[in-house]
Parts: sequence; structure tokens; C-alpha cells
Amino acid sequence: MHPVWPRQVHLDFHTSELIPGVGAKFNRKQWQKALKLGRIQTINIFAKCHHGWSYYPTKVGNVHPTMQIPDLMGAQIEACHEIGVVCPLYYTVGWSVHDQVTHPEWSVRDREGKVVITGGGKLDQEAKPDEPRPFGCWTFLCPSGGYLALMLAQTEELVTRYPHADGVWYDITNGPWNAEGPACYCETCQRGMRAEGINLDDRLAVAEYGVRKWKHFYSECRRIVDGRLKNPIVFFNGTTFTNGQNRRRMWEHNTQQDLEDLPTTWGGYNKFPLRARFFARSGQKMIAMSGKFHTSWGEFGGFKHPDALRFEAASMIAFGARANFGDQLHPSGEMDLATYKNIGEAFQYVKKIEGYGLDGRACASLGVWWGHERSTSSGQYAAEPNHRGVSEMLLENQIDFEVVDEGDDLSRFTAIIVAGGACLDGKQAQILDAYRRQGGKLLVVGESGLDAATRSRFVLNVGATYLGPANFRQDYLLVRGGKLAKKLVASPFVNHGSAIRAKLAGGVALAAIREPYFDRTYKTYSSHMNTPFQLDDAAHPGAWALKDLVYLAHPVGYLYATEGARLHREFFLNALRMVYPVQKQVLAVEMPSGGRVSLVHQPAQRRYAAHLLYGPPTPRGRCQIIEDLLAIEDVAVALRVPETIKAVRLPVAGKRLRASVKAGAVRVTVPRVQCHEVVVFEY
Repeated sequence: MHPVWPRQVHLDFHTSELIPGVGAKFNRKQWQKALKLGRIQTINIFAKCHHGWSYYPTKVGNVHPTMQIPDLMGAQIEACHEIGVVCPLYYTVGWSVHDQVTHPEWSVRDREGKVVITGGGKLDQEAKPDEPRPFGCWTFLCPSGGYLALMLAQTEELVTRYPHADGVWYDITNGPWNAEGPACYCETCQRGMRAEGINLDDRLAVAEYGVRKWKHFYSECRRIVDGRLKNPIVFFNGTTFTNGQNRRRMWEHNTQQDLEDLPTTWGGYNKFPLRARFFARSGQKMIAMSGKFHTSWGEFGGFKHPDALRFEAASMIAFGARANFGDQLHPSGEMDLATYKNIGEAFQYVKKIEGYGLDGRACASLGVWWGHERSTSSGQYAAEPNHRGVSEMLLENQIDFEVVDEGDDLSRFTAIIVAGGACLDGKQAQILDAYRRQGGKLLVVGESGLDAATRSRFVLNVGATYLGPANFRQDYLLVRGGKLAKKLVASPFVNHGSAIRAKLAGGVALAAIREPYFDRTYKTYSSHMNTPFQLDDAAHPGAWALKDLVYLAHPVGYLYATEGARLHREFFLNALRMVYPVQKQVLAVEMPSGGRVSLVHQPAQRRYAAHLLYGPPTPRGRCQIIEDLLAIEDVAVALRVPETIKAVRLPVAGKRLRASVKAGAVRVTVPRVQCHEVVVFEY
């Protein structure tokens, strides 16, 4: 495959036919000036956009009607290759207005036969001409029948006409999903499902058909591209999620894993590290995709400050991903040099640190058991919000972790958190039991200890028997003492999501439950919000322990992801320290909660690289903004590894640090961390 370079741009070019003079101001030298200014090594350029127009002289698709250069994309390829920049070709799949308007039968349709539209919008012909169009309003198209034939023919045309192309980057390639998977009831899909004997009211069977349909599209594209191009980049955007879609493994046809996140408006700055930890397991190169925009895609004239871009880029490298910032080319074809000046400032820093973050190995001693593919829990116990909340609590306490699952070598982990919903069957339970017999410890949360098939019993030996779900929608925790009580209030504190009920059978209670007098309903309510607690403890505990396991009966990850209460974070951390003390961490760093850490092992260079990040975002309007990159001083760092560390240095600053060894850890003090610092331990 082509080298996956560290510094990239994704250049959107979704351009209406109502805009004149498309490409009229494209200039090879000006294009190259922008790429050089931005220190860009790879840029995704457009073959076909969401409006359905192509930017080269296609015979299969439809050339943009106002394009002024016969082959804008071809000129961009030549300009890139002349200065050694890689440029995969962008091709839209799920959204293509011209194709939908001229072939409405290609539209994705719901069970009632209505065209599926994203962004809460309407069909163009149903809206008033002057009615404002919502953000992200596009109609979905189905990769089957005539539309599939068109896309495969155009893919063939692209790789035949441009044999020197670097690959194809397909967008919107997962379709609209129901709870089980991608669903479409267009006439082509209905015929296909009926031919297979599928009941159209069977949502799961419809979803499985949709998965096969999409994977057929992926494999056919790979067949065509691989057959024409040498070592191409091929990526299907929309396949790299960390929710329930992972059980479908939609990302398996990618040659790399692009992780599209716009942290200011798409879920915040804690989203990317978790995705990076998951997709590190794929063994493929990762590209982290953010944007130069203040908000989101399609925002002309929006800018992040260079400091924010630098923090995001440093975070990408720290967590093992190449850095990619989205831009949008003006319809004239002229690059915005201010944009590339900003990106270039961030990438100037990336050049200094990329060698210390990429192509190494994560090496934490704490694992977070994934299990999304098998999880059957929903609501407050669902895997995705619980994993997200647990990840955020670990990040905020500078506790490095890796995502683990069936098939991984668990022997190098001191402890594992089983943090999602019910996701274990007998086989996975046996794997975790064997891990415990070898000395490993578990922190189990919410429904995670239950048999995924029935959610009616504990599939692990947790020192308790399962009684059932909670009696009330909310409850209270009371921790009276012991290690679990550190930094907690001595009174019952509320949980807006209740504990499962269990009866101890060998386990030792660590926390009590106080149930409310009743659920808040129109018939039964008290005061403004939640009902107060009863004065007696409930019969079921809020937490308990065995010698090698601690069980938290609440969906603590969900509680933290939705409420953000420090009490829940301290409760979780206290429980974690019972199975995973600080002395067992490979990397221990003392930073405020806004700090983030990542440790990379680079055996070929005989070194460990500890990345320290500090750039807490501030809520501002509907966005999260990184503005004040305040410095923190005298940051204590401890590393516990089997190798004998010979030197510790700060490569960006060009300084060596004085190290000491205490309690089996190499200890240094980093004088100052502002935005990012990398500490290299050489052996």
C-alpha cells in the first residue's frame, strides 16, 4: 500500500450547479504553494461530490455543468504528484442529489416506502423554494441495482483513466441503520429479500441483508481498484464506528482506518482516544480526521485557532494516529492560504513529534473489555455510553488503557474492566476466568457480568446470584467506609440510573443501596425532581468484592457520560484502585483532570515515549473550544517497565531529565507542559 503519511488534509468540494465558474481560478502553482505552506503529505481530492457532479471528463457519471477546466481533478493529481503529495480520489456513495433526482427509484426507502432523508429535512420537491435547508440534509441512495452498476462502472473508469491515482476514498458507505443494522426497502432490495425468502417485517433479517449488500459493494470496489492500481489506498467512510455497528465488522475492507471526528461539535475531545484504542486492534494504520472549521463540514469561512489545531494534531500522534484536517475548497478552485498557514503551524509541530508516536505499540497494563459485537443490553446498561463514560473517567485520571477482547493476549494486563452491557457467553467467561486464575483481576460494571443471551444470570463467578433488574428508575448509593469511601460523601448520593439487584453468595458488600419511596410519576411524586430515599438499606448491595474481583452494580460509565458527577468518578476510581493500584500502572502521571496521557513502546528504537497533553476545552455556545493553552509545571512521571532505562529526555526541547528509581519505577519531573510534551525513556 502507499505510505500512510502523518500530515493529511481531506478537501471537501461539494458544489452546487447554481454556482458559476467552478474551477476557474485553479492554478497549479497556487495549489502547490498551499500544500507546501500546510506541510501536507496527503490530500483527498474530489472525483464526485454529494451534489452528484464529477470533476473530470467522465463518460459514466455527470460532469459539473459549470466547470471551467476540462479535467480539474486530473490537474490536481498532476499538481500533487509533481511535489510528491499523495492524493486519493473522493467518491460519494450514499448521497448524490443528481442521481436521486434523475433516478428516484435508487433512493433508500423506509418500511412505509418513504425516501429516507438525513438532517431532519424534506425532499426538494416537497419544500417551499425559499424554506431554509437544514444542515446535513441529503437523501440516501441504495448501493444496489442500477445505482450499484453506475458506481462500479465509474470506479472502473476512474482507475483506468488515472492509473497513477493513489486510491479511492468512498464516503457515506453505511446507509441509514435501524437498531439491528442497515435497512432499505426500495424495490430492488425488496426483490432481493423476497428471492431469499426474507420476511420484510423481520428487522434483523432485513439488517443482515443490508450488511451483505453493503459488503458486496465494498468487495466489488476493492476488486476493481486493486486490479488496476498499485498498492492503492481504499477506505469506506462510515464504517469506523465504535458503537453496535462493530459487531458487523464493516471496516474489514479498508486498507486504513480513518476516524472522522469533529470534536468541537461532534461529541467532544474524549471521543477520539477511545476510537483510537479500539481501532489499534485492527493492526492497520489509523488516520484521525478533524477539521480546520470552527464547527463542522461545509462551513465556509470557519477557522480554528492554530493552537487548537496544534493540540488536536498532537493528540492524534500521541494516540497512534496520523493527523488529518478537513478543509473545503472554494468553488473557484483557489486554495485558501490562511487555512494552510494555520494547518502548517500545527503540522510543523507534528513533524517534531511524529517519530515518537506512530508505528509503536500501546503498552498499558489495564485493559477495557470491549464486547460491543455481542452486547445485548440497552438503555442505561447499553455498551456504548458505558464504554464512553469509563473511557472519560480513565482519561481524566491519566490512566492509560487498551481495548481488549476475545483472541487477545490478556496475560500482560494487571486488571481488566468489563465496562459495557451484557456481552459474555460461556466462551468469553472461560477466557476471563482463566485470566483470573493466572492472577488477573476484574472490575465488572452494571450488567456486564450477565449472560448476554438471556441477561438472567451471572456468567462469571462474581460472588453473588442475580435477582433481576432494579425496582426503581433511580436509587442512592451509601458507602460507609473502607477503601471505596475515599473522597466520597458520607450520605446517600443519587444515581439517575439504578443498580441491578443481586444476592451475595461469597462476596463481601462494599456499598449499600437506598431505594426511593416510589418512582416519580404523575400519580406519585414529591418535590421538583427525584423522590427522596428510604431510611433503610435495600436488600441488594451497590458494590461487592471477591479476592480477585470488584463488582459495581450501577452502570457507572453511563452515569458519568450523562451526568458528569465527580462523586461517580471518585467511586469508580476507588473501586478500580482495589484491583489496579497505582503501583501496577506502567505509566503514572500527576496532572489535573484536563490532562491526557498515552504511552508508546518503540522496540526498534529501544525506547518508550510518554505523551503528556494539556488543553482542556471550554464550552462556548454549541461548541467545545480549546483556547487557553495554560502551562502546568513540575509534572511527576513514573514509568514501570522491565528494561533498564539508561536515559530520559525531552526531544522537542532538546533536554535531558534527571531520573531516579524508587519502588521499581523510573521517576522524573517534567519542568513544564504546555499543550503537549513527549518524554522519551531510552533503554
